Amino acid sequence: MTNTPIRIAIVGLGKIARDQHLPSIAGNDDFTLSATVSPRGEGLAEVPNFRSLDDLLADGPAIDAVALCTPPQVRYDLAAQALQKGLHVFLEKPPGATLAEVVALESEAAATGVSLFASWHSRYAAGVAPAKAWLADKAIRSAQITWREDVRVWHPGQAWIWEPGGLGVFDPGINALSIATHILPRPFFLAQGTLSLPANRAAPIAADLSFRDTGGTPIAMDLDWRQTGPQTWDIVVETDAGTCTLSKGGAVLTLPDGVQAREDQEYAGLYARFAELVQTGQSDVDVAPMRLVADAFLRGHRIVVDAFED
Repeated sequence: MTNTPIRIAIVGLGKIARDQHLPSIAGNDDFTLSATVSPRGEGLAEVPNFRSLDDLLADGPAIDAVALCTPPQVRYDLAAQALQKGLHVFLEKPPGATLAEVVALESEAAATGVSLFASWHSRYAAGVAPAKAWLADKAIRSAQITWREDVRVWHPGQAWIWEPGGLGVFDPGINALSIATHILPRPFFLAQGTLSLPANRAAPIAADLSFRDTGGTPIAMDLDWRQTGPQTWDIVVETDAGTCTLSKGGAVLTLPDGVQAREDQEYAGLYARFAELVQTGQSDVDVAPMRLVADAFLRGHRIVVDAFED
């Protein structure tokens, strides 16, 4: 813990902020929640709320950092404004609507001497670190990523997610890519893919992608936002020493010698990392998952499927 807690404000009080960010800040003595920003005025009783970041910076309490939990399409301007004011910035995933704006923010953070954290919460799932360690010295033969969920359950009525920059099914899919780029020993890239776009939406509802790594190893990815019933968040890696399986979004790791499962600590891990970055004057901005999504949009073949209604 720092001698003086980091005074942080949350910008955007949607589901992810209330479910994950607020409890994680409350549970970390390195932080104190000083304010919130919610354009609809739906704040918290215990801290002041402001309608905009402009209002907070003009009339609010002193803060050291902001956590941006807005849709990605509006995040660049907010992050740039905060960085220019000398504030440390935590970016909810995906860190922006485009690769170029995230790279620009990284340069801005370096120029102003503050910390920028492009957070990838799935990398902090319980099974990810031990999976990475186990795979480090193995020969990878193939990998299969299956990420299927029901958009009606996880993003009800969120129109922004279907708009350009909202990523569609890659909003959850980028979580899988954040794990895969972290645990697989070699870089990989898109060979071919198909994106399924509903007739009434601007972003895909499903994707079938074929990657290969720099050693020629095939990596397949199946994304779908139309799955009902049990949800599927699995990564299966075949190696010369057996199979490594991450399930339940990385929370459960199965290796040839057994199963490991631990309590979810993803956002607690993110805030511990953010505190470390602030305390040491560093940034952590890995855009590898975003590059793969951008490649899917660049190289993927688009097909039109039936219109989708929430």
